[in-house]
Amino acid sequence: MKKIFGAKKNKDPPPTIEDATERITKRGDTVDEKIKKLDAELARYKEQIKKTRPGPAQEAVKARAMRVLKQRRMYEGQRDMLYNQTYNLDQVAFAAEGLKDAQQTMTAMKAANKELKGMMKTVKLEDIDSMQDEMMDLMDVSNEIQETLGRSYNVPDDIDEEELMGELDALEADMDFESESVPSYLQPDQESELNLPAAPTGHAAAPPHQQQEDELGLPTVPQASIRT
Repeated sequence: MKKIFGAKKNKDPPPTIEDATERITKRGDTVDEKIKKLDAELARYKEQIKKTRPGPAQEAVKARAMRVLKQRRMYEGQRDMLYNQTYNLDQVAFAAEGLKDAQQTMTAMKAANKELKGMMKTVKLEDIDSMQDEMMDLMDVSNEIQETLGRSYNVPDDIDEEELMGELDALEADMDFESESVPSYLQPDQESELNLPAAPTGHAAAPPHQQQEDELGLPTVPQASIRT
């Protein structure tokens, strides 16, 4: 059958925007190179026109320069056309990239929306409110337990101002009585030294029956026994 009808040829894939842009850019670079060569040739003809005298030779140089100038303008027109095509392709590529980004964003948002819906099925607002109420009840019970454990026994809860002043006056009277009953030598506002007899000063007088001694420790001789 293939020999009769022939095999179906595989079609090449259409060129992408990047391929078209690259090809046009290469063509533009080729045209720029040709324009540079023509510019160099025109500069050479210009120097020749300045150096030659008016006449047939100068006219021939001018004719060649005119032909090169026409070629240069033609290449400039082609270059401008290629630049415009490149600009249009860049705009299309930018729009295509924007659409791809939008598609990816939509895909990501759809996946996130689906995941969020699945998570919301496991979380109910009623359960959250019930949990909050239970937590508040537990906190109230805990506070009551703490107040009960910290309660003082046999201590009046309320004390008025008159009772407070009376307690303070009684306390001050008890303190005054205790300070008066303490001996004066034990009171903190008196001197700490006891009223004891003063210590003797100088040499103590020797007993009558004991013989007196001089400064060298020898017994002294009575004045009456010394003969003059």
